[in-house]
Amino acid sequence: MSRRYLLILGLSLSLAFFCFLPNAQALGGKKPPLNEPAPEFTLPTNNGNGEVSLSDYRGQWVVLYFYPKDFTSGCTLEAKNFQKDLEKYQARNAQIIGVSGDDVQSHEEFCEEVGIEFPLLADTNGSVSKTYGSWLGIRSLRHTYLIDPEGILREIFIGVKPPIHSQEVLARLDELQEK
Repeated sequence: MSRRYLLILGLSLSLAFFCFLPNAQALGGKKPPLNEPAPEFTLPTNNGNGEVSLSDYRGQWVVLYFYPKDFTSGCTLEAKNFQKDLEKYQARNAQIIGVSGDDVQSHEEFCEEVGIEFPLLADTNGSVSKTYGSWLGIRSLRHTYLIDPEGILREIFIGVKPPIHSQEVLARLDELQEK
Protein backbone atom coordinates (compact mmCIF):
# COMPACT_ATOMS: atom_id res chain seq x y z
CA MET A 1 0.00 0.00 0.00
CA SER A 2 1.18 3.50 -0.77
CA ARG A 3 1.86 6.11 1.88
CA ARG A 4 -0.84 8.32 0.40
CA TYR A 5 -3.41 5.53 0.76
CA LEU A 6 -2.39 4.87 4.35
CA LEU A 7 -2.51 8.59 5.15
CA ILE A 8 -5.99 8.95 3.66
CA LEU A 9 -7.15 5.81 5.48
CA GLY A 10 -5.74 7.11 8.78
CA LEU A 11 -7.35 10.51 8.33
CA SER A 12 -10.67 8.94 7.38
CA LEU A 13 -10.66 6.68 10.43
CA SER A 14 -9.72 9.62 12.67
CA LEU A 15 -12.54 11.68 11.22
CA ALA A 16 -15.00 8.82 11.70
CA PHE A 17 -13.86 8.44 15.32
CA PHE A 18 -14.26 12.14 16.08
CA CYS A 19 -17.74 12.25 14.53
CA PHE A 20 -18.97 9.85 17.21
CA LEU A 21 -17.66 11.85 20.16
CA PRO A 22 -20.20 13.83 22.22
CA ASN A 23 -18.59 17.12 21.19
CA ALA A 24 -18.75 16.28 17.49
CA GLN A 25 -21.13 19.18 16.97
CA ALA A 26 -18.25 21.57 17.65
CA LEU A 27 -16.15 20.01 14.89
CA GLY A 28 -15.96 22.10 11.79
CA GLY A 29 -16.40 25.42 13.51
CA LYS A 30 -19.29 27.70 14.28
CA LYS A 31 -22.51 26.96 12.42
CA PRO A 32 -24.60 29.79 10.99
CA PRO A 33 -27.57 30.68 13.22
CA LEU A 34 -31.01 29.22 12.63
CA ASN A 35 -33.86 31.49 11.54
CA GLU A 36 -31.49 33.97 9.92
CA PRO A 37 -30.40 34.31 6.28
CA ALA A 38 -28.21 31.43 5.15
CA PRO A 39 -24.74 32.50 4.03
CA GLU A 40 -24.71 33.27 0.31
CA PHE A 41 -22.23 31.50 -1.97
CA THR A 42 -21.30 30.76 -5.58
CA LEU A 43 -19.29 27.65 -6.47
CA PRO A 44 -18.33 25.76 -9.63
CA THR A 45 -20.46 22.74 -10.48
CA ASN A 46 -20.46 19.74 -12.75
CA ASN A 47 -23.68 20.67 -14.53
CA GLY A 48 -25.72 23.56 -15.87
CA ASN A 49 -23.87 26.80 -16.64
CA GLY A 50 -20.83 25.83 -14.59
CA GLU A 51 -21.65 27.77 -11.41
CA VAL A 52 -24.34 27.61 -8.76
CA SER A 53 -25.30 30.30 -6.27
CA LEU A 54 -27.64 29.85 -3.34
CA SER A 55 -29.66 32.78 -4.67
CA ASP A 56 -30.37 30.78 -7.86
CA TYR A 57 -32.85 28.76 -5.80
CA ARG A 58 -34.76 31.60 -4.15
CA GLY A 59 -38.42 30.55 -4.10
CA GLN A 60 -37.50 26.89 -3.43
CA TRP A 61 -36.44 24.97 -0.38
CA VAL A 62 -32.77 24.00 -0.53
CA VAL A 63 -31.25 20.85 0.96
CA LEU A 64 -27.60 21.89 1.16
CA TYR A 65 -25.55 18.89 2.16
CA PHE A 66 -21.82 18.77 2.77
CA TYR A 67 -19.97 15.48 2.45
CA PRO A 68 -16.31 14.41 2.72
CA LYS A 69 -15.38 12.78 -0.60
CA ASP A 70 -16.70 11.45 -3.89
CA PHE A 71 -16.56 7.66 -4.38
CA THR A 72 -16.35 6.76 -0.67
CA SER A 73 -18.90 4.30 0.70
CA GLY A 74 -20.82 6.62 3.04
CA CYS A 75 -20.87 9.51 0.58
CA THR A 76 -21.98 7.25 -2.26
CA LEU A 77 -24.80 5.81 -0.14
CA GLU A 78 -25.93 9.27 0.94
CA ALA A 79 -25.92 10.59 -2.65
CA LYS A 80 -27.77 7.50 -3.96
CA ASN A 81 -30.46 7.91 -1.31
CA PHE A 82 -30.93 11.59 -2.14
CA GLN A 83 -31.13 10.65 -5.83
CA LYS A 84 -33.62 7.84 -5.11
CA ASP A 85 -35.83 10.37 -3.28
CA LEU A 86 -35.28 13.22 -5.77
CA GLU A 87 -38.88 13.15 -7.05
CA LYS A 88 -40.14 13.42 -3.45
CA TYR A 89 -37.99 16.51 -2.94
CA GLN A 90 -39.15 18.01 -6.22
CA ALA A 91 -42.78 17.42 -5.17
CA ARG A 92 -41.99 19.50 -2.05
CA ASN A 93 -40.44 22.32 -4.12
CA ALA A 94 -36.97 21.43 -2.80
CA GLN A 95 -33.60 21.38 -4.56
CA ILE A 96 -30.77 19.13 -3.38
CA ILE A 97 -27.24 20.53 -3.61
CA GLY A 98 -24.14 18.57 -2.55
CA VAL A 99 -20.86 20.23 -1.58
CA SER A 100 -17.43 18.71 -1.04
CA GLY A 101 -13.78 19.64 -1.48
CA ASP A 102 -13.54 17.53 -4.63
CA ASP A 103 -13.03 19.28 -7.96
CA VAL A 104 -15.55 19.55 -10.80
CA GLN A 105 -13.99 16.68 -12.76
CA SER A 106 -14.34 14.33 -9.78
CA HIS A 107 -17.98 15.40 -9.41
CA GLU A 108 -18.62 14.73 -13.11
CA GLU A 109 -17.18 11.22 -12.83
CA PHE A 110 -19.02 10.55 -9.56
CA CYS A 111 -22.37 11.70 -10.96
CA GLU A 112 -21.91 9.62 -14.08
CA GLU A 113 -20.94 6.48 -12.17
CA VAL A 114 -23.58 6.79 -9.44
CA GLY A 115 -26.38 8.32 -11.54
CA ILE A 116 -26.67 11.63 -9.68
CA GLU A 117 -28.84 14.27 -11.38
CA PHE A 118 -28.65 17.09 -8.82
CA PRO A 119 -25.72 19.55 -8.69
CA LEU A 120 -22.52 18.81 -6.80
CA LEU A 121 -20.42 21.87 -6.02
CA ALA A 122 -16.64 22.03 -5.89
CA ASP A 123 -15.50 23.77 -2.70
CA THR A 124 -11.84 22.97 -3.31
CA ASN A 125 -10.47 25.53 -0.85
CA GLY A 126 -13.18 24.87 1.76
CA SER A 127 -14.36 28.48 1.88
CA VAL A 128 -18.10 27.70 1.79
CA SER A 129 -17.71 24.66 4.03
CA LYS A 130 -15.91 26.88 6.55
CA THR A 131 -18.66 29.50 6.36
CA TYR A 132 -21.19 26.80 7.22
CA GLY A 133 -19.03 25.32 10.01
CA SER A 134 -18.56 22.13 8.01
CA TRP A 135 -14.82 21.99 7.34
CA LEU A 136 -12.24 19.90 9.16
CA GLY A 137 -8.70 20.40 7.94
CA ILE A 138 -8.85 19.12 4.38
CA ARG A 139 -12.45 17.94 4.00
CA SER A 140 -16.05 18.91 4.34
CA LEU A 141 -17.87 17.24 7.20
CA ARG A 142 -21.16 15.41 6.79
CA HIS A 143 -23.67 18.16 7.67
CA THR A 144 -26.96 19.17 6.06
CA TYR A 145 -28.74 22.53 6.10
CA LEU A 146 -32.39 23.15 5.20
CA ILE A 147 -32.95 26.60 3.75
CA ASP A 148 -36.45 27.94 3.12
CA PRO A 149 -37.66 29.66 -0.09
CA GLU A 150 -36.78 33.10 1.34
CA GLY A 151 -33.18 32.01 2.02
CA ILE A 152 -33.60 31.57 5.78
CA LEU A 153 -31.75 28.71 7.47
CA ARG A 154 -34.38 26.51 9.16
CA GLU A 155 -32.60 23.29 10.18
CA ILE A 156 -29.10 21.89 10.70
CA PHE A 157 -28.33 18.15 10.72
CA ILE A 158 -25.11 17.09 12.48
CA GLY A 159 -23.98 13.50 13.01
CA VAL A 160 -25.63 12.38 9.77
CA LYS A 161 -26.17 8.65 9.21
CA PRO A 162 -26.10 8.09 5.42
CA PRO A 163 -28.48 5.08 5.31
CA ILE A 164 -31.40 7.01 6.84
CA HIS A 165 -30.50 10.65 6.28
CA SER A 166 -32.63 11.39 3.22
CA GLN A 167 -35.72 10.10 5.02
CA GLU A 168 -34.88 12.26 8.07
CA VAL A 169 -34.55 15.32 5.85
CA LEU A 170 -37.84 14.60 4.06
CA ALA A 171 -39.64 14.19 7.40
CA ARG A 172 -38.24 17.46 8.75
CA LEU A 173 -39.04 19.24 5.49
CA ASP A 174 -42.65 18.08 5.83
CA GLU A 175 -42.78 19.43 9.40
CA LEU A 176 -41.33 22.78 8.37
CA GLN A 177 -43.69 23.12 5.41
CA GLU A 178 -46.72 22.47 7.65
CA LYS A 179 -45.94 25.56 9.79
